Amino acid sequence: MLPLALVLFCSQFVSLDASPTVQLGKTTLVGREISSVQQEFFGNIPYADPPLAGLRFRAPVLKSSLDPGPFNATEYGPACLQIATGLTLNEMSEDCLTINVLRPAGTSSDSKLPVMFWTYGGGFVGGQASTSNASLIVAQSVARGTPIIFINFNYRLGPLGFPRGQEAGGQGAVNLGIKDQIAALQWVQMNIESFGGDKNKVTMFGQSAGSVMTSVLFLNPSIVCNLARGAIFESGYQGTAPLFSPARDETEWETFVSGVPSCSDIATSGSTFGCLAQANTTEILQGFALVSAVSTTLTPWPPVLDGPGGLIPDFPSALFQSGQFARLPFIAGTVLDEGTTFVPQTINSTEEILESILSLFSPSSSPTTLEESAETVLQLYPDIPALGSPFGTGNSTFGLSSQFKRAAAIIGDSDFQAQRRLWIETAANAGVKTFGYLFTEPQPTPSALGVFHASELVYVFGKPGNTSPASEELSRIMTDYWVSFVTSLTPNDGLGVARPEWAQYTPQNKTLMQLNDANLTMIPDDYRADQITFLNSDPAIWRR
Repeated sequence: MLPLALVLFCSQFVSLDASPTVQLGKTTLVGREISSVQQEFFGNIPYADPPLAGLRFRAPVLKSSLDPGPFNATEYGPACLQIATGLTLNEMSEDCLTINVLRPAGTSSDSKLPVMFWTYGGGFVGGQASTSNASLIVAQSVARGTPIIFINFNYRLGPLGFPRGQEAGGQGAVNLGIKDQIAALQWVQMNIESFGGDKNKVTMFGQSAGSVMTSVLFLNPSIVCNLARGAIFESGYQGTAPLFSPARDETEWETFVSGVPSCSDIATSGSTFGCLAQANTTEILQGFALVSAVSTTLTPWPPVLDGPGGLIPDFPSALFQSGQFARLPFIAGTVLDEGTTFVPQTINSTEEILESILSLFSPSSSPTTLEESAETVLQLYPDIPALGSPFGTGNSTFGLSSQFKRAAAIIGDSDFQAQRRLWIETAANAGVKTFGYLFTEPQPTPSALGVFHASELVYVFGKPGNTSPASEELSRIMTDYWVSFVTSLTPNDGLGVARPEWAQYTPQNKTLMQLNDANLTMIPDDYRADQITFLNSDPAIWRR
């Protein structure tokens, strides 16, 4: 069996003489062998035309072919433009719409392997494909006898990927990052068979913003059903970010344009795209940085409602009610303490929480007033530390105000737990094969963050921060559940590591797999039932 601990990242040097190749039309992709894990990597492959100049703030133009001859596919491409610690301008580019393929060594064009398509998170403002090393996932898939191909890609971020304002709305130039995702999936349909993949066995998975984007695709059955056969959602759903029309945050767009030196004098003109098309990348980055500096929210550039014919034509809850969603199998889950990383640790009063709720969800489109609903939420989440998040930590407040745990519980339930429950119940009631989970594994360093947002990721990718034998076994089990679903649309294929049966989520059996090395078992999906039932009773109040 392949020793999974021996992993080298795709940046290692290999001789080009031994490099694997794939033929795409008249182009020969020259990839890289990763001998330590017996895998082959092909990276930096353009899936769309560079979104520059006149293609800025436009839907991606799918790349149907590359120039004839050899193409160096040995490295990842640059990250898309973003404000991120540790990334220099040389490591980023607007010409970033590239896709990467990782496959077992020896895969031939007729192998017909299932495909795992990953979309990274990062609040719609950060992230890059190169940080998701799936070598351990692919290695474990081979070791268990169900080899898979792993795909990831870059998509546009911030004002370039998720423009806002009246001009963007009027021109349909919104939700571009999700349109990039669709283009990448279309590229997979066109080309994956050349790499040995099966285009009819594509499973999408993503985390946080990447999961939100993937879930939005499920609101478009005519699109997603031609691109994938299932999905795994990790801590991100159609209604995780409150949804507004593009015009709601006109000020954000004006702030962005005012930070672009050559266009600052027309920031409030309502006609900025022409000037922005001529601005250079450094200027665009300055505008991006200005919004990041002055914004009071962690996600100033989320997806927006884009009306009839758009990707998000109405509130997800309304589309659920009308039956407008894809009936593809999926796994959907959350971590225990989703809200702790999204609440300022300086918060210390009920008034601050109330003001935050009102500013985040206003204006409400429901006849029931937002103020009344916010007051009810505060009653349902009293200022009692033992009831707050991190959950299960008793009266400890970690040196912070008790209001932090209260606010973290509210945000975690409102944005994640309630959205997961609404989505999985809706799908299960429609007869969709679904499986739910709650990740509760204690983290190596206990803190006010608890089992924080994204803490499950390292387990799925095979590198848990806690290296105890029990924790590493949980990681192997989770990877097996994920790979099993990708290859057979059930986490219970019986191959690989011995693990408990994961019961399907049904209207008669609303249960979740608790992912915890000390208690890996099915649990009822009834935690904080009164609170989450209220949050889901009229989702339009919360712009969901």
